[in-house]
Amino acid sequence: MNLSKLSLPRFFSRPNLSMQFLLVGLVITFAFVLVAIFAPTFQAWGWLQNPTESLSNPIHEPPSPSYWFGTSNQGYDVFSRTLFGSQAALQVVILATMLSLVVGVPLGLVSGYLGGRLDRVLLFLMDTIYTLPGLLLSVTLAFVVGRGVLNAAIALSISYIPQYYRVVRNHTVSVKTEMFVEAAQAMGANTWTVLSRYLFLNVIQSVPVLFTLNAADAILTLGGLGFLGLGLPDEVPEWGHDLKLALEALPTGVWWTAMFPGLALTLMVVGLSLVGEGLSEFVDPRKR
Repeated sequence: MNLSKLSLPRFFSRPNLSMQFLLVGLVITFAFVLVAIFAPTFQAWGWLQNPTESLSNPIHEPPSPSYWFGTSNQGYDVFSRTLFGSQAALQVVILATMLSLVVGVPLGLVSGYLGGRLDRVLLFLMDTIYTLPGLLLSVTLAFVVGRGVLNAAIALSISYIPQYYRVVRNHTVSVKTEMFVEAAQAMGANTWTVLSRYLFLNVIQSVPVLFTLNAADAILTLGGLGFLGLGLPDEVPEWGHDLKLALEALPTGVWWTAMFPGLALTLMVVGLSLVGEGLSEFVDPRKR
């Protein structure tokens, strides 16, 4: 209780470097969220072209007042596809991180609290998954589940489950020996009551930080899947797929088809990473 009452005003009133990074990250992330939400509205008002209509514009038109980000070899409006790409990225990334959180946090709670053989089996399984490179694991799963928003989210989420599991499990192991947990057990509280009422809120302080950092990593992984042709369907605007299409024209001096999707992907990753770094100072008293 004292943490939320005392450290929050002090944290926001102190203009240190981490706080500045957090504010910059929030502004960048919030801007992409607004673009993703209002892109269909802008299209309905006629401010944006349909990002899936090809050959409706001049080919390889450089940036101009008519085409702010130029056009691609397929006749796509790069500006429209770049803005709509944020919508696809947020859909997949939020779904993937939520899936990994929903699976990893309960498993970490149960494993850390009960211990025994279940803890050893889950720990071995999660350590095995954690040792595999995230991109390689996502590529392998993408081959199995196929392309699509939900399928891409599933392929991404598997590699993040062990991270939530390890963080929550380690915190649970340290917190379950505290006096308030032992007092609850002595009063006859069952396992579900102890987990949900006494342990859950005390072991998830680092989860928001992990969520934002995993979201940043998931955007890069999704871009890699799209670049390899394993992410979303071709008709869905996606930055990694657009970068793949831009490679053919890049040696001829057509730079805009690769620059703007790549810049959008980079900015979104930087924004989420800055949010995660700022939150890590807020939730970790040693850094404060």
